Amino acid sequence: MGSRSKMRKALQGKAPGLAFERRLWAAGHGVVAGLDEVGRGSWAGPLTVGAVVVNRERRITGVRDSKMLTEPEREALYDRITGWAVAWSIGHASNDECDDLGMSAAQRLAARRALDGLVIHVDHVLLDGSWDFVGGGIATPIVRGDQRSLSIAAASVVAKVTRDRILREAATRYPAYAFADNKGYPAPAHREALAVHGATDYHRRSWSFMDGLPGPMRAVRPVSGGSR
Repeated sequence: MGSRSKMRKALQGKAPGLAFERRLWAAGHGVVAGLDEVGRGSWAGPLTVGAVVVNRERRITGVRDSKMLTEPEREALYDRITGWAVAWSIGHASNDECDDLGMSAAQRLAARRALDGLVIHVDHVLLDGSWDFVGGGIATPIVRGDQRSLSIAAASVVAKVTRDRILREAATRYPAYAFADNKGYPAPAHREALAVHGATDYHRRSWSFMDGLPGPMRAVRPVSGGSR
């Protein structure tokens, strides 16, 4: 994974760089964090924000926007990124918080939790997209930031892997919804399971189409005497 020769051809030459970070470092912002979210458009599961402070002294290869990578590639990168970064953190807004607060406020909450979890003072934040969901005059939104900034790309991988693991665990409790495959996002099998069984305790009930669904679906109980 570390060498260019082992990288899929589709990913070669598309590495995010440190141009944005270097400009901020040169301006006196010693600690710069990249943030990215995952799960905003899903029907189930949390909205998750990853935060990563890159290591300025050591290089890392193979990092890309999480959407460009396969699940095995993301899983392999997760350990490399978390072992390489100066600091990293995850913030979640639960499905209930997404319902109660609305998606924009939930994203701001998850971002605040991610930044608080870094346990170091951050001077500036780089965000994927055009919306400043951090505020306070310390953030720079970057359109396609997950493809252009190494900090944001690394955060996208950490956030995606963490949230995917949560949904794979949910799949063991609610196998009918195919969470391991769709990760809570819209999909035919997911919609069919909702129509038949109703929503689970992972679902966001604020989606209007869920108002008339049966449920709630009960989780599958672990087999007695076996492992969880």
